[in-house]
Amino acid sequence: MALPTLTPEQRAEALKKAAAARTARKELREKIANGTETIPAVLDRAKTDQIVGKTKVADLLKSLPGYGPAKVTALLEQTGIDASRRAAGLGDRQRQALLDALK
Repeated sequence: MALPTLTPEQRAEALKKAAAARTARKELREKIANGTETIPAVLDRAKTDQIVGKTKVADLLKSLPGYGPAKVTALLEQTGIDASRRAAGLGDRQRQALLDALK
């Protein structure tokens, strides 16, 4: 399927919207890193908040203090969550397994 041809105005608007989404995701990761947001609270918002929902679970976990790529990969394998899974795409069992593993 070919991508639609965008006018310069539409392209500029799309770029602006993408930049805003990246900034919002970065702020979310920073809040997780400094402790003002928790993973359970973020996952609760994933179904209703589009920015949170489209963020990869691995990126959210890497924001936690003490969790690097190796620890996050092991945690995702342990809970049966694919590394490319986004927060809104987690099933109830996956979400619960992740929360139990983080306790």
